[in-house]
Amino acid sequence: MIDLSADLVLRNKRFAGTILRRGTYLYCGSANGSGGIAARVKRHCRTEKKQHWHVDELTNGTGHVVAMLVMPDGCECDLRAALGMVPGISIPIAGFGSSDCARCPAHLLAAESHAVAMTAIEQVRKAFT
Repeated sequence: MIDLSADLVLRNKRFAGTILRRGTYLYCGSANGSGGIAARVKRHCRTEKKQHWHVDELTNGTGHVVAMLVMPDGCECDLRAALGMVPGISIPIAGFGSSDCARCPAHLLAAESHAVAMTAIEQVRKAFT
């Protein structure tokens, strides 16, 4: 879960000029690279880093990671689908975070509120355990 403290104008060439409004977002990603989930979480929590993934733009200062749901051996697409079924969760930008995924319309979701995001995380956690 990422909280944006202010509106963010994206600079990534694919989404350049698109505005993400201040609010709460849910990003579904995998951690299959070296270092696994621990390394990926540390990376997303750092504000200074080279931008590699779409989500890096959200976590470089304006946005802060405030919660994580780790699903060992879970599929980011299944997680995104389950979160997307919760009322108050929507797709803010088609294709964001899912450029390598043929299955999902996006891996970034917007929540109507912080409370809705927390409820969605808890519902999905219960469903997957």
